[in-house]
Amino acid sequence: MIETLLAGCRLCARSCGASRLDGDTGFCRAGRNVKIARAALHFWEEPCISGRRGSGTVFFAHCNLRCVFCQNHPASQQGVGREISIDRLGEIFLELMAAGAHNINLVTPTHYAPHIVQALNIARRNGLSLPVVYNTNSYENVETIRFLKGSIDVYLPDLKYYNDKYALKYSGVDGYFAKAKAVIEKMVDQVGPIKFNREGLLVKGVLVRHLALPGLLFDSKKVIDYLYRTFGDSIYISLMNQYTPLNQACKYPEINKPLHPGHYRGLIEYCQTKGMQNVFIQKSGTASPDFVPPFDLEGV
Repeated sequence: MIETLLAGCRLCARSCGASRLDGDTGFCRAGRNVKIARAALHFWEEPCISGRRGSGTVFFAHCNLRCVFCQNHPASQQGVGREISIDRLGEIFLELMAAGAHNINLVTPTHYAPHIVQALNIARRNGLSLPVVYNTNSYENVETIRFLKGSIDVYLPDLKYYNDKYALKYSGVDGYFAKAKAVIEKMVDQVGPIKFNREGLLVKGVLVRHLALPGLLFDSKKVIDYLYRTFGDSIYISLMNQYTPLNQACKYPEINKPLHPGHYRGLIEYCQTKGMQNVFIQKSGTASPDFVPPFDLEGV
């Protein structure tokens, strides 16, 4: 299975066809083996993901986007991490469960989808019983989501931009919205309406994240329009104000600053005027490098 999917890799929407089995790494720079930068309890996701004990978060190395503001850039763009076996990845999932994690949270997982499915199968045969969260930038192929059916309980996709000119400028990707839209629609079709357990933790469904960027108020509203028009209250939206100008954001003066509080309040009010109910919002004080985890190979 892995050999077939990596021989001419088309797991993400770039469909570059890289022969990862032969050392070709393609745009994302991921090779034959899975590589991770950190595996630990994480407490800074949405409350329904982190809960009281934390989310069992695995940060994978490499990424198929080049977001100039990426807070995880040491892992996603610089490739910090260690290559491990699929058996070891399965062990890590079990170790996170033993540590008290509410779920297994796979961050930037697309380019390792076949490795993850095999590791989950191994872990489940050995007692893994937690919901699995697929935490993605959404620039992947619908076929990859089809491949994941039965392995993923909760999809946590970004919908970063509506207008592709911003996607190209800030994330180095063309045709983002059309690809992400198709992927999110397939996710919703696959796992169905949102479900919480008695503790208020998300155990099934789709929670779409949108990080509001400075100056892109109109674009954010278009994202909200699409999501509510398409899915109504069958999904949740996480409207995020935690934008922090990190990585290469200093090269773009218009986004080299925190999000204006009035901008974020305007988006909340926009959701309210539309009658939206299923929206997570953030308090002030979230825009800080202090919330970025250290990519120190913990748990690897």
